[in-house]
Amino acid sequence: MRIKHYGSPPGNRNDWKTIKTLLPYLWEFRTRVFLALALLGLAKVANVGVPLVLKEVVDSLDKPKAMLALPVFLLLAYGTLRFANSLFGELRDVVFAKVLQRSIRRVALKVFRHLHALSLRFHLERQTGGMSRDIERGTAGIRFLLNFMIFNILPTILEIALVCAILLARYDTIFTLTILAALVIYIIFTLMITEWRMIFRRNMNEMDSKANTAAIDSLLNYETVKYFNNEEYEARRYDGNLRLWEQAAVRNQTSLSLLNAGQGVIIAGGITVIMLLAGRGVVNGSMTIGDLVMVNAFLIQLYMPLHFLGFVYREIRHSLADMERMFGLLETSAEVKEKENAPALQIREGAIRFEHVDFAYESNRQILFEVNFEVPAGHKVAVVGHSGAGKSTLSRLLFRFYDPNEGRILIDGQDIREVSQKSLRAAIGIVPQDTVLFNDSIFYNIAYGRPDATREEIIQAARHAHIHEFVQSLPEKYDTMVGERGLKLSGGEKQRVAIARTLLKNPCILVFDEATSALDSKTEKAIQAELEEIAVNHTTLVIAHRLSTVMDADQILVLDQGRIVERGAHQQLLSHDGVYAHMWALQQQEEREQALKAVGNGLQPGA
Repeated sequence: MRIKHYGSPPGNRNDWKTIKTLLPYLWEFRTRVFLALALLGLAKVANVGVPLVLKEVVDSLDKPKAMLALPVFLLLAYGTLRFANSLFGELRDVVFAKVLQRSIRRVALKVFRHLHALSLRFHLERQTGGMSRDIERGTAGIRFLLNFMIFNILPTILEIALVCAILLARYDTIFTLTILAALVIYIIFTLMITEWRMIFRRNMNEMDSKANTAAIDSLLNYETVKYFNNEEYEARRYDGNLRLWEQAAVRNQTSLSLLNAGQGVIIAGGITVIMLLAGRGVVNGSMTIGDLVMVNAFLIQLYMPLHFLGFVYREIRHSLADMERMFGLLETSAEVKEKENAPALQIREGAIRFEHVDFAYESNRQILFEVNFEVPAGHKVAVVGHSGAGKSTLSRLLFRFYDPNEGRILIDGQDIREVSQKSLRAAIGIVPQDTVLFNDSIFYNIAYGRPDATREEIIQAARHAHIHEFVQSLPEKYDTMVGERGLKLSGGEKQRVAIARTLLKNPCILVFDEATSALDSKTEKAIQAELEEIAVNHTTLVIAHRLSTVMDADQILVLDQGRIVERGAHQQLLSHDGVYAHMWALQQQEEREQALKAVGNGLQPGA
């Protein structure tokens, strides 16, 4: 089963689907949402009341000087409405703040958890830099969408309705019709141009993600760039994506200016027609100066948020475009799915059995064929073979990063597909061939094997992995930072940290996937002796290239092109004079040549 490759925005997502995805997070705080909407309504009522009071103030002052009196009450009412509009708006923000921030937190956490639930195949194909930028833009889009969709579009619609109702009740129908005509033209123009502009925004997002992917990938491979003197090549590759982003950004800004200019023409035209009508009303006596001021105030109050509404609509569409890639991640299904209410793995002895296992990463390239073997409880079984024979695939299947295409894998008689993945992985500890550490301290990286372990237990695990003395020699000891992916440590030091954290986990089943491949001969022998002692009470699967490290295994499986071609103890396999015996002879010859070369250079063998 292939998962959907993550890269381009999913074509079947639409804006309503994106908005519906957010609704459950709002419904959780529905009381706060309704209270915020009520405060919003009060703020808009107060805002609409301001021009009405202003009209009365102007009319009361538009009298002969002998009859003039200061309208104190009206002026106080005017100030009170202004203050109420501001107060209700701030209270609305206070009430809604928890809804907004909690929704962003919940969505981000859901995406994070989902990414960890996806299969190894997805993470091997992903582009980390672009994906992180998509998540960053998506969460920012949620913030904008919730804030402005609820607190700008809805109140503007409410305010338009109130203003039209007041004008229709007080004045000639032509005022309301003119405003509505201008609104319809404005909205149609904004929708059409904004939809046309969305292609530029999506192109910007895609180019931005690609540029970020190139930058992160290059920085993570800093040493490789330096080895091959390819700084300028990386800069050109990065700039190539930036150039495409620049072109999309220029088109985006040009089309934005066209939209803003068109909106300005429509608003200016509407205001001019309304003011001409109001001016004519004052001249012919059907309206007062206060009426003219009120209509003007209404238009200013109406068209300012309406002009902003154009910006908000554009940004909401942009936010939806930003969010669709992030929510597209949530639609990526996990290749390895856990059964509903799957029971925990019940470890009794820790026996492992592979039964008729076939597996292929791609349909046209099968890796394993009819693999059958058993690791009895407390025993040590080794798998050896040439590179590409499928050895490491066995550990990936055991951890259930993938499921077999055929056959099954049992632990103490339980099919690992029938139990919870959490309990399965808790029972297995692995020291992988390629050790990657967190960009944190040595202490943190060892403690990762069991985060609730005591400091004494962590140090004891370091001693068993023969890294304690090295750590103590460092200026900051266990607080030494290891750098991105552990690059501040040598390959051997990283591998010993990996061994220490696996020993700290203390699982029933141990898997060593070329666990000592990065160590020198002296350190390898010391750790091998320690691992042999630890493996006594554990079921152990060893995947190895160096045959000298698995001579003591209870059984050795020889894997060749995905098939087990030989099995038996070390001496048995040598006596068969088959694939294993040939590999042994080659490695012994290589070791003798290396020893002679070391002696010739005046060094001790294995130094």
